[in-house]
Amino acid sequence: MQVKTTRLEAEDAKIIYQETAGLAIITIHRPQAKNALTANMWDQLAKIALQVLDNPKNKVLILRGSGQSFTAGSDIKEFNAISLEQAEEAFVHMEKTISTIERLPIPTIGVINGPAMGAGLELALACDIRIGSDKAKLGIPVGKLGITLNNKFAQRLVQLVGPATTKDLVFTGRMFKAEEAFKLGLLNYLVAEKDLNKYMIRMGKLVAGMSPESLLAVKQSVQECLDSVPTLWQGSSPFVGSDFAEGCRAFVEKRQPQFTRQPK
Repeated sequence: MQVKTTRLEAEDAKIIYQETAGLAIITIHRPQAKNALTANMWDQLAKIALQVLDNPKNKVLILRGSGQSFTAGSDIKEFNAISLEQAEEAFVHMEKTISTIERLPIPTIGVINGPAMGAGLELALACDIRIGSDKAKLGIPVGKLGITLNNKFAQRLVQLVGPATTKDLVFTGRMFKAEEAFKLGLLNYLVAEKDLNKYMIRMGKLVAGMSPESLLAVKQSVQECLDSVPTLWQGSSPFVGSDFAEGCRAFVEKRQPQFTRQPK
């Protein structure tokens, strides 16, 4: 197996890239923070995803997290140290990375073991197929942080699970366990944690053995159908003003947020 490693802020915060038998495997590796992605990691993830196409032997991209997490999403502690304007720019950049993966011309498989939270769930939804272990947990605790869903995130969720479940995820902030996520369609396949890697490779090879032209044509047709639906909540911001600052502070200070702003 050929392995290429991109080192970021520290040895334990990096994106790992592997190629084997027609499969390109990207692993998010920041175990001390449940694989939460820093701004640099989002940037590297986008670059590596595009580099997958440099090798014509790569037929399928597999995206996973290391250890007991897929990814907890963006690093909230990092947001606590920047201005609201900078945070908005970071979220726009994050969405561009997710869209890059979503629109790759080869099939993508998300492998979820443990939490896939917030932007981590959106990253999983950008994959064509999602395989979850029985330890998978999916959720969007944005209400605890004073963040709203951006247009594309909301659209991906509503198209997949409907408006009621989308509101349930956001309004309660609860984590959907693997079996419930599977029944709702957030996961395509559900396997035991001990079998996850074996199943991932088997599924990857199965998809890689199909006609690339057929898969690309279907992927493009499906994307065109999704793009034809009007974007939801035009003009909405990824954040809710002062609520976002309080949500970040509360997260860093490990306390319950005290939201006082009334929506208009």
